[in-house]
Amino acid sequence: MKQTLFKLAGLSIFLLACNISATFREESTQVPPPPKAIQPDTEPTSSADVEALADQSSTKWDLWSGGETMLRGANIAQGMVTLEIDGPTFKGPGPVGPPHTQADFDRLASLGANYVSISGPGIFSVEPPFEVLSEVVAYYDDVLAMIESADMFATIGFRSGPGRSEWGLCCDGEDWAQPYLNDSIWEDLETQTAWSAMWGFMAERYKDNPVVVGYLLMVEPNSAAIHFDVYEAGDFFPEYAGTSYDWNSFYPEIVQAIRSVDRQTPILVGGMNFSSVAWLPYLEPVDAERIVYVVDQYAPFVYTHQDEQDGFTYPGNFDLDYDGQADDFGPEWLETLFSPMDEFTKTTGAPITIDEYGVVRWTPDGAAFLDDQMALFEEGGMNYAIWEWASSWDEYNQEVNAFNFRFGPDPTNTQDTPNDLQDILISYWSRNTLRPSNIN
Repeated sequence: MKQTLFKLAGLSIFLLACNISATFREESTQVPPPPKAIQPDTEPTSSADVEALADQSSTKWDLWSGGETMLRGANIAQGMVTLEIDGPTFKGPGPVGPPHTQADFDRLASLGANYVSISGPGIFSVEPPFEVLSEVVAYYDDVLAMIESADMFATIGFRSGPGRSEWGLCCDGEDWAQPYLNDSIWEDLETQTAWSAMWGFMAERYKDNPVVVGYLLMVEPNSAAIHFDVYEAGDFFPEYAGTSYDWNSFYPEIVQAIRSVDRQTPILVGGMNFSSVAWLPYLEPVDAERIVYVVDQYAPFVYTHQDEQDGFTYPGNFDLDYDGQADDFGPEWLETLFSPMDEFTKTTGAPITIDEYGVVRWTPDGAAFLDDQMALFEEGGMNYAIWEWASSWDEYNQEVNAFNFRFGPDPTNTQDTPNDLQDILISYWSRNTLRPSNIN
């Protein structure tokens, strides 16, 4: 579906941040009306157990705020196809890849997942004048339709957008990536306002979509790392709090832009330093309704992202924090790691979700590690999504598959095979009871 591109140039800052231009509103009505939204008084049609849960979770907000885990699923990692890097086939024919099919989502649902976290590109261009990318809007229309057909819920998170290319999340130290890096959003207030306008456009379009149950404002804010090579909150905030580099000063404007057009859909907010749990205490809650706070849980990185030859085990004893000293690593370590989440919830009363977690597939004892983590997620009543659910695009999967749990622990295998990581995920996904079809 090709549509005319619209430009932000010439619009006032106020119009960008809060009102979202009338031109944007006109464009978003050019598609067929969305399906009926989830309604609080809709009666489910399934078993008595489902009816009891659906009674408590008949609105999108109740899926996050009821103190019980309701959503268990997986991320899909999506990016713009860049021909100079990807060529014409590596990530699919474009514009967003690698492509997912209806069969991909149907299979995920058949394993028990009821939730997809879309980690994807923004619908505005990275470079000014920040055009609406109609082909990316069409991508979201298509992928959400497939997720709805598979009877799962979805959240939408933007990896890129005005002043932020996705390469800063993975590849800022790579020579080949230098021409494509853009993290100017942290240094330009007008660009931040354009990010807010992008979300206002998105919320206007999908606010009534029955499967969209959350907007993740930015995937892993990372200004401290990308601009200053700083990874400790105590080193960052004394100097940069309140500046354009401070996410706490930026994200409330995005919330306002969304709430100006959509008062119901939950908004997901992760903290700085790639939304790590260590920086969660420094995330300042916004004065707004239906906010869910986000943690991406990959600690300890030396274990979850280890090389094939490392052999770090769980439980184990090795250097977890790069200080040269061995540390005890086991369930007690995990409970201590998660304690800031408990404190944050007690202090703010706001729900927390684990938007990403996972291990490279050859990690020794990875299934036991995930089991203990997911048990803590459940104990805290948090929703969670594994990284990642790979598409069936074979050319991409042959090279990028470290987190494709379907391939099992052999690093050389690139075919689906039974394995412990998948088994433990399925055992937790089997707890899912709610789907759009039985609360809509």
